Amino acid sequence: MPYWKKGSGPLEDRLVVRYLEFVEGRVRRNTVLAVASDLGIFLSFVDKDPTVVKTDDVLRFVADQRSPRFDGKVVRLADGESGLMASTIKRRLSSVAGFYSFLVMIEVVDRNPVPTGIATRRPLRHRRSRVPLVRAPRLLPKILEPVEVNALFRALRRVRDRAMVEAMVLGGLRRCEVLGLRLGDLRPAERRVMVAEGKGGHQRMVSISPRFFRSVSIYMQTERPETAATDRVFVVLKGPRRGQPLSEDGLEEIIRAAKARAGLTHATCHELRHTCFTRLREAGMSLEAIQAQAGHRSIETTRLYLHLSNDWLADEYQRAAELIDVSMLEAVAR
Repeated sequence: MPYWKKGSGPLEDRLVVRYLEFVEGRVRRNTVLAVASDLGIFLSFVDKDPTVVKTDDVLRFVADQRSPRFDGKVVRLADGESGLMASTIKRRLSSVAGFYSFLVMIEVVDRNPVPTGIATRRPLRHRRSRVPLVRAPRLLPKILEPVEVNALFRALRRVRDRAMVEAMVLGGLRRCEVLGLRLGDLRPAERRVMVAEGKGGHQRMVSISPRFFRSVSIYMQTERPETAATDRVFVVLKGPRRGQPLSEDGLEEIIRAAKARAGLTHATCHELRHTCFTRLREAGMSLEAIQAQAGHRSIETTRLYLHLSNDWLADEYQRAAELIDVSMLEAVAR
């Protein structure tokens, strides 16, 4: 049984199976699992044969996803909404749209029922444009202050865990990239690591602090089982899975437990990555260099760190404000 099937339900449909097998050959395992989950949620909601789904079914699904959860008693502070986050709904719609694009391609259905947006007219130019079906506000991610990073490090109980956190907060590696590191990917003499399993299957070389390599060296000598039957750097240290690659759930649990011991209100793997690039930007690293370090395909994604770098923004404003003040004073003097 495929790893994404989980026994029964909508994922048993032959067309869904065929599509997920198609997706499986093009993307990473986690993406397949996300697509499978999204399709399962959508098809369970509409509760009909996938080939007879209409646009109205999609719109009802969007309305259901936006409806308040927990009787509207829980509201997110980030956006004031009580339903699912817009980014989650957009991702689910994207998964559904991909499925139906595949069905159109293999000539099972005539059209994709997922609308690309709502047609509208601009009143001044009388030109057609499209409003997104779901608007997703671009929220600034949280980052950790230096005192919070230090508290998190003190709360970590193993050298292995320290090395993994250093890879994220000093090198900006994603969670999956940390767990995907193999022994042959380490370049201690160059102070770099080879990210062979980056997002979208893209590889890159990443510079990283010598502190990370020192921690890895101690971990290899004192904690990593000699009998480990994998070349993954980070492995399970105890229990029946001892010596096997550490899972994403395992890493998340390590961070959650350390965050609780440190008394922190937030500290996720992604926030550690954001913290790294924000501090690099504040230290004067160029956006192009951060883009390469982060593995971003578009510089627009990297521009986010302009907004997170408070010191940089304050300095830019102060310099501009001083120039404005000088020009205004000169004008008054005349």
